[in-house]
Amino acid sequence: MSLNFEKSRWKRVRLGEVVRRSRTQVDPLSSGVERYVAGGHIDSEGMTIERWGHVDDGQMGSTFRYVFRPGQVLFVSARPYLRKVGVPSFAGVVADKTYVLDAIPENGLLHQFLPLVLSSEAFVEYATAEATGSMNPRLLWGPMQRYEFGLPPLDEQERLADLLWAVERHRTALATVAEQVSSAAETRFRNLLGGEWPSVAVPYLVKAGPTNGKSSPANDEGRGVPTLSISAIRDGRVLGGASVKYIDVPPSEVQAFVIEDDDFLVVRGNGNKNSTGKGGLVKGGLPEGCIYPDLLIRLRFDRAKILPEFAAEQWNASSAHSALIQKAKSTNGIWKINGKDIKSHTLITPPLGAQRKILSEMQVFGRASRAIDDDVSRLVDTYTALCRLIFEGNA
Repeated sequence: MSLNFEKSRWKRVRLGEVVRRSRTQVDPLSSGVERYVAGGHIDSEGMTIERWGHVDDGQMGSTFRYVFRPGQVLFVSARPYLRKVGVPSFAGVVADKTYVLDAIPENGLLHQFLPLVLSSEAFVEYATAEATGSMNPRLLWGPMQRYEFGLPPLDEQERLADLLWAVERHRTALATVAEQVSSAAETRFRNLLGGEWPSVAVPYLVKAGPTNGKSSPANDEGRGVPTLSISAIRDGRVLGGASVKYIDVPPSEVQAFVIEDDDFLVVRGNGNKNSTGKGGLVKGGLPEGCIYPDLLIRLRFDRAKILPEFAAEQWNASSAHSALIQKAKSTNGIWKINGKDIKSHTLITPPLGAQRKILSEMQVFGRASRAIDDDVSRLVDTYTALCRLIFEGNA
């Protein structure tokens, strides 16, 4: 792939020379501000911000005072390796760890090029290395301003930004289609469950669990026992890949936590309340001997009572999930559920034949969703490859 640009025309700049940080503060509860954006509202894969919280929802922390306008760039300085950068189309407030940024065109940086710089691999590597703090590392504004990179001429920035933002617009269009498919599937599933079938508490539907996992510090050498991060729980499945980590523990000490096919893993805690309590079904694709961490809770459904696939489909449906997260409690900005909450949770349990029939009808939605996910993955890969070509060697 070639973009036909000549990097000899690019000039070396520091980020602080071409970007300014807005620090305007208000009291959101008395100033008429309606929305706030937390880290959980910003996706790592995209460049636009489509989610937010309402100021009066009771979940906003006291540091959400920094005003942003539509089109400004928001960068989450905490855990910069998560690549939380985005551009909102609405106004609101953010907390102190999210920087509100504007490019300075008169100093040579187009505003639409700024989020591309902040999502580049070179910047993420720099930000991760310069972040301070062990539990929740943060890139402070001083080191961030000192980041150096190669800046193309304005006409080159415009051309490259147009290309990458076209990829992003395609991704967001697919995300909209995915939401429509998900909404249609949700409606159909709810209608199919409209029969006079009993709601049964989880303890009567499982062979084992709920059981918390085992956590231990991870290493970067692939040494020891494979385990998962909570990012493995996605779209009702448990996925391996980059979500697999390794911990230094003897396999004999964690045998009780080894994952098997049809295990159902539930997110125990998350900064995003809507992600708390979501579950994923294991269907292969994990390393041999892989265990699950304490961040997840395992259930093993009894196939004689409820099919694991049917339980997973219902668990993540909005009606069942909303009932579960009503039990969630917030501690230091993290929403949590526990085994007791899960034991009191109920699932509608039709006869096994009816479960199979419902699952068969829902397969068409599943195939459509997987096709869209595949397209999105290819777009993300394309975006990443383009960014690598543009920014490689410019840090």
